[in-house]
Amino acid sequence: MIQIIAGAKGKGKTKVLLEKVNTEVNSAKGSIVYLDKNNKHMYELSNKVRLINVKDYLIENYSEFMGFLCGIISRDHDIQSIYLDSFLTIANIDDDNIQQAFDKLNLISNQFKINLCISISLNYDQIPDNMKQNVIVSL
Repeated sequence: MIQIIAGAKGKGKTKVLLEKVNTEVNSAKGSIVYLDKNNKHMYELSNKVRLINVKDYLIENYSEFMGFLCGIISRDHDIQSIYLDSFLTIANIDDDNIQQAFDKLNLISNQFKINLCISISLNYDQIPDNMKQNVIVSL
């Protein structure tokens, strides 16, 4: 399952994402991973959540990001949820490949039974129609 937290830059998506991950960790039966573009939120996350700074891994395009994500999943078969902050930035996604990326995330989520929660800097009306049903928060 994919959940989307949407809104323009600076609207508070990261705060919502952090609250969601820290709430989930209290009842989690598996591992939780948080992908971000820096380590800025390290102290706001529970120490039970694995924070990965994607920028440390020199990912240059959408395909490399998807391979990176699958590598994380292949390493730990107990992953329950992955949170992706600033998704469009960390995955190098633009208007041309957002639909392709979402479709690929759906396949990954379904195949490996992993919940994905992403924050994207788009207003609800900018999100492709088939993704709108996954929006849980629109700021």
